[in-house]
Amino acid sequence: MLNIALPTGRLGEKAYNLIRKAGYDLGDVFGDSRKLIFTNQSRNVSCILVKPVDVPIYVEYGIADIGIAGKDTLEEYSPDVYELLDLGIGKCRMAVAAPKEFAEDTGRPLKVATKFVNITNAYYREKGREIETIKLSGSIETAVLLGLSDVIVDIVETGKTLKENGLTVAEEIFPISARLISNKTSYNFKSAEINKALTLLKGAVSND
Repeated sequence: MLNIALPTGRLGEKAYNLIRKAGYDLGDVFGDSRKLIFTNQSRNVSCILVKPVDVPIYVEYGIADIGIAGKDTLEEYSPDVYELLDLGIGKCRMAVAAPKEFAEDTGRPLKVATKFVNITNAYYREKGREIETIKLSGSIETAVLLGLSDVIVDIVETGKTLKENGLTVAEEIFPISARLISNKTSYNFKSAEINKALTLLKGAVSND
């Protein structure tokens, strides 16, 4: 049985469309059902639905053989998995955003609010810039509006939310898209099944 971890939410729906196009139809995965595990015995495949940030954990620990996770999650948590394929879905970017009139004071640490602490620290460390990182879980834009931080580091898709709050992208850190990842042990012991799925997904991506 090939076990696949899929993220919940919009990315999961796009990911499952690719899975289905690749020939792994598991029924109405994103319907009204509250089921979290789906199986297709005839194709010898099953999938579990988990939060996007948890997909790499399920794959790393071997609960799932393969999974679909955003590049942002992989960069933030650095799971011990193989990254097999850029699926070309869920495209957006990790970026620094600031008020349009923002002028950086290089004489003091830059205050940065973010959900992505590891990505933020690594980015500014490479730039040689001293920062004060403020970890938040909710709407990051509010931190700048209320003076908690100078800038934010967050995922930007259309930029509409930033614009509505008087912010703009100041620096792009890296582009984001969903990736197919694999458990390292599974890749050795289920190489035929995983490579078959990889080939089928490559075809689904190229025809999408």
